[in-house]
Amino acid sequence: MSRQKQKRFEELKERENVLEDYKALYTQLKGNWNKLYFKNDHPITVEMGCGRGEYTTGLARVYPNRNFVGVDVKGDRLWVGSTQAIEENLTNVAFLRAQIQSIESFFAPNEVETIWITFPDPFRREGDAKRRLTSPRYLEYYKSLLTKNGQVFFKTDNTPLFDYTLELLSERNDIIDLEYTRNLYDSEYMDDHYGIKTKFEEKFYNLGESIKYMKFKFDHEK
Repeated sequence: MSRQKQKRFEELKERENVLEDYKALYTQLKGNWNKLYFKNDHPITVEMGCGRGEYTTGLARVYPNRNFVGVDVKGDRLWVGSTQAIEENLTNVAFLRAQIQSIESFFAPNEVETIWITFPDPFRREGDAKRRLTSPRYLEYYKSLLTKNGQVFFKTDNTPLFDYTLELLSERNDIIDLEYTRNLYDSEYMDDHYGIKTKFEEKFYNLGESIKYMKFKFDHEK
């Protein structure tokens, strides 16, 4: 491990806005985010695989009366978002260091109002499809966590991943209010993302890739 990474990990141990497995709140969070961490009753948005937390912190700036949780397993990336939140005094932000496949251990059913999935690893090999953050098992996680009118937002530069996701959603009978575009920056959905760009988005957009975007809800009666 590099000296810089080690230094960042040590700093994370002292940060209240980063929840890791050795911290007291870590095993108490499920169903208690607003009570134990945020200490308010504001709606919760979760960014799955948040990386450096550009969306988590960016949305927190836009919506000071909402709570935001960025989830990722890589501590050195979370350090970046955590630092940004501290420097800007964004008290409506938290970062959870955890695997997405264990997300139901940290959020109770109906505890989350919106979910963002921004530029996840596409896992291009067919054998890795189950690891994609829009694969069937993850969609079931999201459906469980979301409130009745909760919404999922998804952005990617990767066309095969976008097509894969659209196909999966079309095969389900519980998807409602699905809207999408294959070119976000030349669409009616421009205002949906508040001009926030991740590091990967900036990179691929500058390389000429069109940014794909969709949003949808689950019908909880099905």
